[in-house]
Amino acid sequence: MKEKPILDACCGSRMFWFDKNNPLVDFMDIRDEDCVLSDGQICMVHPNIIGDFCNMPFGDKTYKMVVFDPPHLVWEGKTCNLYKRYGKLDDWRQQIRLGINECMRVLDDFGVLIFKWSESQIKLSSILKIIDYQPLFGHRRGPTIWLAFMKLPQ
Repeated sequence: MKEKPILDACCGSRMFWFDKNNPLVDFMDIRDEDCVLSDGQICMVHPNIIGDFCNMPFGDKTYKMVVFDPPHLVWEGKTCNLYKRYGKLDDWRQQIRLGINECMRVLDDFGVLIFKWSESQIKLSSILKIIDYQPLFGHRRGPTIWLAFMKLPQ
């Protein structure tokens, strides 16, 4: 089987994908579950690869593009809809730093990392201080920010 060129490193319920079963994408998440939200809706998290974005089960330079939309929450209860839908970070500094480093490790040279962040609890400026990479460009809409990084050969 030919390797897929794109990794969604923490896909959750694949909310922003137009094609939630895109054949070009490996959908990875640490969870595989159905959650019932307070309004009765079912949030389905069913990745095709179970894995932790802090320690990915892939070789170096495996993907041409990585999408990284980690949990943005550091304080939420386990019964909260936001927690059920998106998850929560335990040690956000370490997890984000490791996650970005892992995304870059599995990216091929000149590969692109798309990073999505919400400033609902942690400012982007705090994230940029703890990682070793600078974004090429980005877009902000309310608290949500999309950034693009490129892995340059070393």
